[in-house]
Amino acid sequence: MTELARQVADFLAAHDPATTDRLDFLRARYDAGLAWVAFPAGHGGQGLPQALQSDVDRLFAEAGAPSNLPERNGIGLGMAAPTILTYGTDEQMERFLKPLWTGEEIWCQLFSEPGAGSDLANVSTRAVRDGDEWVVNGQKVWTSGAHNARFAILVARTDPDAVKHAGLTYFLCDMTDPGVEIRPLRQITGEAEFNEVFLTDVRIPDTQRLGAEGEGWRVANTTLNNERVSIGKGAAREGGMIGVVANTWRQTPEGRTPELHDRLLRLWVDAEVARISGRLLSQKLASGQPGPEGSAAKLTFARISQELAGLELEILGEDGLRYEDEQGWEMVRPERVDFTGRDAGYRYLRAKGNSIEGGTSEIIRNIVSERVLGLPGEHRTDKDRPWKELAK
Repeated sequence: MTELARQVADFLAAHDPATTDRLDFLRARYDAGLAWVAFPAGHGGQGLPQALQSDVDRLFAEAGAPSNLPERNGIGLGMAAPTILTYGTDEQMERFLKPLWTGEEIWCQLFSEPGAGSDLANVSTRAVRDGDEWVVNGQKVWTSGAHNARFAILVARTDPDAVKHAGLTYFLCDMTDPGVEIRPLRQITGEAEFNEVFLTDVRIPDTQRLGAEGEGWRVANTTLNNERVSIGKGAAREGGMIGVVANTWRQTPEGRTPELHDRLLRLWVDAEVARISGRLLSQKLASGQPGPEGSAAKLTFARISQELAGLELEILGEDGLRYEDEQGWEMVRPERVDFTGRDAGYRYLRAKGNSIEGGTSEIIRNIVSERVLGLPGEHRTDKDRPWKELAK
């Protein structure tokens, strides 16, 4: 870390955070290879171990350096970027990675559909080749942050005659193109963080196809595995939800009971085990692509988060039923998702989505049982039949 610390110090000396324009600072940090240190030189990094990233981020934070606001671009940073790095051409990496990291371009994910949620390979959105372009028609749903996004990672069916997993192709879709319509989906929190997206004769250049034609399922699995690692890797010690609930406990002596104290301690231990396991998993996978192990981390995160949110309401008693955010129950389309800086009532409601996003807990359990534990897979009748012959 000594050499990296010197690089950070030299960079800060040349780019004073107090006087340098925010975007100029972030662009320069990317160019210096101090954005994603594990990424290759020329693409924000230096090909160094992923474990060094937290040290670099800490040094910049301590110096008051501007953030790239990862809470606004979690899909871009945690899912799109590593997928583009793995399958993208040099031209694609050059075009997309830098503005993605600086936050100039926000990304969303066009995967799930009304008839293809848990069974993602069953997507029916069609992409038909027309010269050097693809014409895309279909509907996507549960698209977090689509209303803020400039680009999307998109899975579409390009060969309906192939079996469902083989007939998919992966694209990078410009959300400002003609034919892209975004409609809000209001959630139990009162917000419309999610959206449904309609694609009508959207034309995507073949230069924005990621991976080979028909390779979409393989590319999408890289995205999903990175998503699950990103969701489940855990925050700092007593960070995230466990930190919020522990603080609520300390500030609410009237809500304490021996039974709640026991549950809090058990969840604190669970959160700490998950944090350490997530950090070890991130280090283990730094030199390669995430595998199914990340699914277990995501599954654990969802359980702990939901149990903590429920425990906080019990500690607060009737006060936990209040929902006092500034917008109240008015429908808003948020710029970012904030799990910890909101009311306990919001956290309780929003945590319900933790067992759905990134793959439902039921599907994740199947992945863990089959691909981690090696148990027999479920019987499937659709594995060897062309997609067009399957019941819709």
